[in-house]
Amino acid sequence: MTSGTSALAPNSRRSAALQRSASPRPLQAVEADIPLARRVVVPLRPRRRGRLALGLGLLSLVLGAVLVIVVPRLVGQNDIPWAGKGAVQRPAADGRLLGHFPYQEVPAADRINVAPGLELHRDAAEALLALQSAARADGVDVVLLSGYRSLAVQQQLFFEVKSERNQSALERARVSAPPGYSEHSTGYAVDLGDGAAPQTNLSQDFDQTAAFVWLQANAARFHYVLSFPPGNAQGVNYEPWHWRFEGSAQALRVFEPAQRLNR
Repeated sequence: MTSGTSALAPNSRRSAALQRSASPRPLQAVEADIPLARRVVVPLRPRRRGRLALGLGLLSLVLGAVLVIVVPRLVGQNDIPWAGKGAVQRPAADGRLLGHFPYQEVPAADRINVAPGLELHRDAAEALLALQSAARADGVDVVLLSGYRSLAVQQQLFFEVKSERNQSALERARVSAPPGYSEHSTGYAVDLGDGAAPQTNLSQDFDQTAAFVWLQANAARFHYVLSFPPGNAQGVNYEPWHWRFEGSAQALRVFEPAQRLNR
C-alpha cells in the first residue's frame, strides 16, 4: 500500500496543476499581459462645429463689406450724376441713362472762346473755325449756336424745361440729355445753324438748308460727324443740327461707346 500511494502522488500533483491552469485568471493578471498602448482608450473629441460656424459668419461679413463698399467704387457708382439728381432710372449696363452715355466735363484749361459766350475744347474749336471758313468760301454761312455746356446749365435745360413742358424724364431725354450725360459737356459737341435761315435753328427743318447740305458733304474733312442721325441706336430724336468732333485720339476715346453702339 505504501508503494502504491507513492506511485499515485506524482499523478495527483500533475492533476492539481492542470486544474489550476484551467481555472479563470484574475482580471488584473489578464490586463497585465496587454501592452499599455492597447489598454489606454482615447476618448473621441467632439466635432468643433462652433468654430466652423464662427468662421463662416466672419466670411459672410467680409463678403458683405466687399459688396457694399468696394463694388460700387469699382463701377464708379459714386461718380455717376444720376444719383440724387432727379433721374428716374439707373444707368444701363453700358453706362447709358435714358439712352445717353455719361461724359466728363472738359477742364477749363482745355476750353477756348470761339464766339461771344461760346466755348469749345481747343481741338474742336480750331477744326470748327476752319470748317466755317471753308463754308464761307462756298457761300454758306454755318453758324455756331451752342458749344460747351456746364453741368449746371445742362441741369437747367433738362429738369427745369422738363417741368415747364410737363414732360416725363423719358420724353425729355429724347431731345435733351440729363446732366453728366450730354456730349456738350465734353467741349467736342456743337449745335449748328444756317445764317440765312435762322427760323430753322434747332429744328429738324435744318436739314432742308444749304448749311446742312454743305455739312453732309464736307464736315468729315474737319472731323465732325452727325451725333444723332435718323433711327440712331441710342433712341434720341433726329437732330440734324447736333455734330461732334472726332479729330483726336482723346475725342475718339470719349465717343467710342456711342460709335460702337451705332455700328
